[in-house]
Amino acid sequence: MAKVTLLEAVNMALHHEMAADENVVCLGEDIGTNGGVFRATVGLKDKFGFRRVMDTPLAEGLIGGLTIGMASQGLRPVAEFQFQGFIFPAMEQIICQAARMRSRTRGRITLPLVYRAPFGGFIHAPEHHSESVEALFAHIPGLRVVIPSSPARAYGLLLAAIRSNDPVMFFEPKRIYRTNRHEVADDGQALPLDVAFILREGSDITLVSWGASVNETLLAADRLADEGINAEVIDLATIKPLDIDTIVNSVRKTGRLCIVHEAAKSFGVGAEIATQVQEQCFYELKAPIGRVAGYDVTMPYYQNEQYYQIHTDDVVLEVKKIMERSA
Repeated sequence: MAKVTLLEAVNMALHHEMAADENVVCLGEDIGTNGGVFRATVGLKDKFGFRRVMDTPLAEGLIGGLTIGMASQGLRPVAEFQFQGFIFPAMEQIICQAARMRSRTRGRITLPLVYRAPFGGFIHAPEHHSESVEALFAHIPGLRVVIPSSPARAYGLLLAAIRSNDPVMFFEPKRIYRTNRHEVADDGQALPLDVAFILREGSDITLVSWGASVNETLLAADRLADEGINAEVIDLATIKPLDIDTIVNSVRKTGRLCIVHEAAKSFGVGAEIATQVQEQCFYELKAPIGRVAGYDVTMPYYQNEQYYQIHTDDVVLEVKKIMERSA
């Protein structure tokens, strides 16, 4: 069993599915000869050839539309947008076509396709390279939105996304592309979509996060444990459909909730989680729900990144406030 990074796990999953299913094809800007801007597709073109690993023009609208046609005719395309912030020219195709095709045709046409994109900030890049706009896609009926936070979940969830018969937005937190190595067996075992993962059991407060922020959340849980606060940590993993049952069951046990995410605070996934939890757990809550999130501004340039980034201290401080306000 190899120890791999999240980026290498993505590459492993792509290799596995392309070898297992000849209908799986990859396309995107610079994914073939260069192996992608972050090298997630290295080796695919050499192994599977240019007919299955296709470099496209710098035209996101083309990528969005071409994959819909491919998927409607029996292929399983996996398209890469170089950065999440470059996906907007394809939004018309994704929202008005990909997300609606099953409904529009009453199930006669399904679109088994995956749109991959690195996302998130703190790699010293400009704002269009640092977006965290998963909430935009989670709002659209007909789309799944998946965000892995570890090599093992990147491998298993990407396999599941490619095998899904519906379109999946698969966003990869590039800040942790190469930070950690975990043992991942290249055995083709997919992880379930639409399921949140409990990474740490706890009894005093529930911490919910996804993507790169899971790392800070876990570190905060370790520090809180040293101070006698036992936190349960949940990796949301699939943003849409939301596994609210796992979160609700945890909050009913702990009585408290803190949500941690990199995206801007207003109108985001964290707000949706908080609303659904208070609807179902109002009488079990011992304190108001807390949120640690990004600011409602465009991602700043390199010089000011550190002011926007969520740190472990931020999570620890918010949890302590929640504990102090407990009923």
